[in-house]
Amino acid sequence: MATKESQTQPHEPVRMDKWLWAARFFKTRAQSSRACELGRILSNTIEAKASREVRIGHMLDIRTDNEQFTVEVLALSAMRGPASVAQTLYRETDESRERRLRQAAERKALAALDIAPARRPTKKDRRLIHQFRERGF
Repeated sequence: MATKESQTQPHEPVRMDKWLWAARFFKTRAQSSRACELGRILSNTIEAKASREVRIGHMLDIRTDNEQFTVEVLALSAMRGPASVAQTLYRETDESRERRLRQAAERKALAALDIAPARRPTKKDRRLIHQFRERGF
């Protein structure tokens, strides 16, 4: 028997954190909520809280650890399903896709340089790395 929260009507709004999780931008709802808290999610150019409602037609700017997406919401879902279904929930803009491909090429070129650190990071280094990533730089 399906629960009420897993069933969504075509135009019934869904929480931002649930939709981001269902669309597979984040592996867990906690991660999607955290991204909202850090201001990494913009809904129609406004910072989105995890409880904000997502509706069909909204434009979302989503910044994950490695990539940035600009998508239009095409469908709503509060349930996480297969990746093929998740991809039908949104449409990525052409500019966003080109930017991601360009950044991926840059990362690949940097990886080809094979610059390895002289040593493993210390505990203090790891704390600094985590602080840097949390601030979204």
